[in-house]
Amino acid sequence: MTASRASAYGKLGDHDVLRVGFGAMQLEHADPDAAVRVLRRAIELGVDHVDTAQFYGPVNDLIRTALHPYAAGLRIVTKVGAVAHETERLVAAQKPAELRASVEENLRALGTDHLAVVDLRRADVPPGIVATGDQVVDLDSQLAELIALRDEGKIGGIGLSHVDLAQLRQALPAGIVCVQNLYNVLTRGHEDVLTECAEQGIAWVPYCPLGSAFDRLPSVTDNPVVLAHARRLGITPAQAGLAWLLGHSPATLLIPGTRNLAHLADNVAVARIELDHEATTAFDALAQDVSAQADLDAHSEASRR
Repeated sequence: MTASRASAYGKLGDHDVLRVGFGAMQLEHADPDAAVRVLRRAIELGVDHVDTAQFYGPVNDLIRTALHPYAAGLRIVTKVGAVAHETERLVAAQKPAELRASVEENLRALGTDHLAVVDLRRADVPPGIVATGDQVVDLDSQLAELIALRDEGKIGGIGLSHVDLAQLRQALPAGIVCVQNLYNVLTRGHEDVLTECAEQGIAWVPYCPLGSAFDRLPSVTDNPVVLAHARRLGITPAQAGLAWLLGHSPATLLIPGTRNLAHLADNVAVARIELDHEATTAFDALAQDVSAQADLDAHSEASRR
């Protein structure tokens, strides 16, 4: 099950990175000392792609404490398009001026003058935040602001999150380096976006790679087919689900998150795990009824707006 060294690495823009990075969102409610240990251990294990956001509470401060000054090869990717609110966990912040302010806040909190990539988190449909009123902003004006920030040297690359195929194609002239969409072995509603990313040389960074983060999403690690093949192969169910994602498309980069050092080591090890044909075929064939229903719910909600 050990893959070649070359297959363990992928492209994030012009940079080679380990195909398994680290998603820092789960550190939002972690013990600070434990969070610092996890971040430092991730780098020791070879992780060179850390995903974060200013709206993850104290996470950027923890990254700065743990990793600053940053190694030259470390790619820190952050998201804009939402802000934390006093009475709600997140609210949309989609206006171009708000995107610029969020970039500046990320820079200050992380203690740097340059972000490797900034992802624009659109808020058009569920799950998660949905923009209403004056927060319904056209994509081109948002991209223009991010292009200006890139021209100023404050960001290196522009990414997208929570977008459909038409939006990705609309944004291509801006020079998109990655796309973060909801996707896993059980929830595959964005296969067309993944295909476009692979054709365009854009990194595909699935969020909720093991499911269950939103209502109605199935948990990959509870699926009996995943459990059976993981047991047969001597790996964890999480490793099986993540390995399927890496094997499904060479464009895929993963950002699983954890507060646990043992789980961190298991996650990073996935960069060198290949599922055999039997497991891959079985996972490819898994029913997607829940995914289809979630997509239907999202489109129905969007049509009512």
